[in-house]
Amino acid sequence: MRMGLAANYLHHSHDEAALFRWLRACGQGIRELGISLHAVGRTYDAIVSTDLLAGYAGLVRYPYGREGGLMKLVAEVVGLPESGRVLDGAIYLINPVNPSSTFPEAVALKRQCVIHQKPFISTVASACDWVELERIHAGFAPDPNADGFHALETQTLALIAHDAMKPQMLAYAAEYFDLLSRFAHRVATGTTGQRLNELAWSRGWPAEQSWVHRYQSGPMGGDAQIADLVLERRCQRVLFFEDPHVARQHEADIQLLERAVTTVTDDAVCTTSPVVAKRWAQAAIRRAASRPC
Repeated sequence: MRMGLAANYLHHSHDEAALFRWLRACGQGIRELGISLHAVGRTYDAIVSTDLLAGYAGLVRYPYGREGGLMKLVAEVVGLPESGRVLDGAIYLINPVNPSSTFPEAVALKRQCVIHQKPFISTVASACDWVELERIHAGFAPDPNADGFHALETQTLALIAHDAMKPQMLAYAAEYFDLLSRFAHRVATGTTGQRLNELAWSRGWPAEQSWVHRYQSGPMGGDAQIADLVLERRCQRVLFFEDPHVARQHEADIQLLERAVTTVTDDAVCTTSPVVAKRWAQAAIRRAASRPC
């Protein structure tokens, strides 16, 4: 498994920075899985300045961002099969107030991950959660340190889908209805929420109860309302099925929600494609089945 890796300066500028918190939490899992981390220059330099991945052959250095390192990650997410340079996804720990997070190569990295249905991981929580789900798929025993990510009965889940992705969201919710019903609360923007409630009622959910709490539609501010939940740490997981091919008038609201997720980097997990969401759901089901009753 080959993953691109980059972190804004804030996230590797001191001993307790986000990059190092992730490596301390997941270094063993990275080694168990043999994940190859293709790290942009400064991120690579920051890692080797510590002993967190000492002696690990899977850490690969790419050029500095100013020399095209992030651009190379974008190309390899798309895939350069003639050279064997294909990445399975990208971890980009974003400082939401750093202007480099809006540079074309940064935006393109996320967009190409979404288009090619590969993980785009932008928070510490998402990175830890991803390592655990890959460990479960690889057959390793659950890591007790990851139990908090799977305490669904204490969490709120946001379910958001752009217009072209609403059928996939409904199909996903139908397939994993029992798992998603374990969450303490579910929230959604307008139309998606109505369709999800109709699905739940058709599955026997009490007709007098909403399966999801509906906020405004995205263009009317629903994304901003859910962003506030995230910032207040009242929403821990966001499934956001994005359509990267259509320009939207409320793009600023979408970006606001995504920036809110990265602002609370240790507390919010965000998934941006159906394929990655299904892989998480399958791991969550397997993990729950493996735990003692």
